[in-house]
Amino acid sequence: MDKKTQIIESAIELFAEKGFEGTSIRDLATKADVNVAMINYYFGSKEKLFESMVQLKAAYTRDMLEEIVNNSDLSEIEKLDRIIDSYVTRLFSNRKFHRVIHHEMMLNERETLQNTIVNLLYPNTLLIKGVIETGIKKGVFKKVDSVLVIATMIGTINQVLLSKKFCNKLLSKEDGYVPYEDPKFKKRVSDHLKDLMHSYLLKN
Repeated sequence: MDKKTQIIESAIELFAEKGFEGTSIRDLATKADVNVAMINYYFGSKEKLFESMVQLKAAYTRDMLEEIVNNSDLSEIEKLDRIIDSYVTRLFSNRKFHRVIHHEMMLNERETLQNTIVNLLYPNTLLIKGVIETGIKKGVFKKVDSVLVIATMIGTINQVLLSKKFCNKLLSKEDGYVPYEDPKFKKRVSDHLKDLMHSYLLKN
């Protein structure tokens, strides 16, 4: 891992634990085992570091989505199945990043950071929207509200990730259980969303 990525990964850890406001550049330098000057050299400010963090993660997801969307061997419903599997895996394994993003969006205190998050993540949702609308145009999918379909899909995963304690309560599990690290639960969430999309989108 190069130094720049190392700093970003350390920032995710600290922002998830202490929040953006509660994390200092010095904290970041200590966590990443670099000096403050190196952080300033790569990013210039904590805000720019945050932007780079979102950009890195959004770009990875976009590459994954584009690979699926551009695969001409897959039907539209198969593409959505792959997207769901990939999103569940990605968000479950990047829970700390998800927590940072969710916290900033809910806080509504730093408009610049919120705009950064929205502007970097929005193109990814357009790729999913394109798959749904192509399915509608081909007559394979019902005429649905593609935007709310995306909100349902991603919102379900977000809700599951919102609180381990609440998730465990729903699942009747003990506090020590980590649902996001259980392959069976990950498959359960993916299968549920795929069943939901198949039932709602596909014409009989």
